[in-house]
Amino acid sequence: MWKRALIVAVLVATVALPFVLRPPKEERGRVDETLVIITPHNEAIRHEYARGFRTWYREQTGKNVFIDWRVIGGTSEIARFLEGEYATAFQNHWSRKLKRPWSLAIQSGFANHRLGADAPAEVHEARRLFMESEIGCGIDLFFGGGTFDFIRQAQAGRIVDSGVLKRHPEWFSDAVIPQRFAGEEYWDREGCWIGTVLSAYGMVFNRESLRRLGFPGEPTRWEDLTDPRLRGEVALADPTKSGSIAKAFENIIQQQMQRRLRELEQDQVGLPAAERERKAVVEGWLAGLRLIQLAGANARYFTDTSQKPPIDVASGNCAVGLCIDFYGRQQEEAVKRRDRSDRVGYVSPVGGTVSSVDPIALFRGAPNRAVAEAFIDYVLSMEGQKLWNFRVGITGGPDRFALRRLPVRRDFYAQADWKAWRSDPEDRPFESNDPLIYRAAWTGGLFREMAFIIRVMCLDPHTELISAWKAILEATPERRAAALAVLQDLDAVAYDEAGGTVKRALMSRNKVDEVELGSRLGREFRQRYERAERIARGEAP
Repeated sequence: MWKRALIVAVLVATVALPFVLRPPKEERGRVDETLVIITPHNEAIRHEYARGFRTWYREQTGKNVFIDWRVIGGTSEIARFLEGEYATAFQNHWSRKLKRPWSLAIQSGFANHRLGADAPAEVHEARRLFMESEIGCGIDLFFGGGTFDFIRQAQAGRIVDSGVLKRHPEWFSDAVIPQRFAGEEYWDREGCWIGTVLSAYGMVFNRESLRRLGFPGEPTRWEDLTDPRLRGEVALADPTKSGSIAKAFENIIQQQMQRRLRELEQDQVGLPAAERERKAVVEGWLAGLRLIQLAGANARYFTDTSQKPPIDVASGNCAVGLCIDFYGRQQEEAVKRRDRSDRVGYVSPVGGTVSSVDPIALFRGAPNRAVAEAFIDYVLSMEGQKLWNFRVGITGGPDRFALRRLPVRRDFYAQADWKAWRSDPEDRPFESNDPLIYRAAWTGGLFREMAFIIRVMCLDPHTELISAWKAILEATPERRAAALAVLQDLDAVAYDEAGGTVKRALMSRNKVDEVELGSRLGREFRQRYERAERIARGEAP
């Protein structure tokens, strides 16, 4: 009996403890407004922006606001969630309020911005009604992620103009927030999404691990991820699960394209410019995929979350990891603060990454529109921008976490007096001697296809890829060259194939087409890697 009583007492204490420790109501403060935000941002960003906005909003309005953060994963998970929520909401409106029969055609058509003239009139009507409606998902704002995901949400009609372009036209100019920079869009001309902070990509590394492996110095180029000394020591994330990591891989490919174009401009002057560009894009695509393939061969894993590699690198489980710049900087900061150690560092390869933006957007049917618009204004104001890169304890800066991110406002960097207060005073993203100029026409239309190809090339046959790479590194020079040629034969996923066979499968209404293509390509790569391993070992291919 006493054992049962003890179990019951423990259960009661577990349930009661949060209520006992909860601050008194008067200490928590009165809540006048609620704001619901879905985000992939980490706890540090959520904490600092919730605290900063509460203070700012109280000063502006005299009211207290509570932010209800919805955190369900990365941008890919958020996109799937939003698709389901809006489909359910529109189905309820269509079926219950309008009393009309629901169909698969309407389900796929009401959020399709590319409806053709041959689509049924009822589907066109559904699309029109949705775009004119205030149907929502119970959430006010989408905060953080890549522009690719926000563009798709805008095309579907799930995010709408927040009015910030009209409220603050002085912010949207080349001197403050340019519409485009280095080939990247920083805000939507229709006002559906606005970039709030810059994101670049690079490598977080553990200096102690690199010394242990005999790696010379520190990594500085994307090609360093393919160094044989890093076999089993590279931390990567799945680009089909993380839009930010997919963007990093796209940067790698774009750099190879840009390099190839420069070579052709010197070596093939007589070739027409359009042909040179086409040749550079096709050949650079393969060069980029081959680099990613060998980085994958060195990878210990491909994780589902982009936040894991910096943690594993800091703990010594991996030597190098591909990550967003602020994940690397935050990990570097955390180790210095905790251990007073400089074992963790971060680098963005020169000419190897563009500064893209993490946007914010207002959802269609936002239940708390006024306070949501105020949050957008705060994040883009200079008060909100300071939180991204001011040091902890500096007036106007964060109170607990140094976010180590680069503000989107160009005029932020013109404030010379602030340099001493910044976490990264030497970083000036709008000034670079060798910038990577993003060309959306090269890879922008193949973003999803690229992530899919990396998955079937590196993730699905990872075991076979690792085994083949090990055998290649142990082979004689002749066998190594022959085996590597087989390993890196990527004709099945060449540029034209990506825009043809792969794109058709991924855009097919029948999801079985994508599954079947993935299965076929994965099988072909496994067989190719097994053949490369046999050649490396001197066996019959």
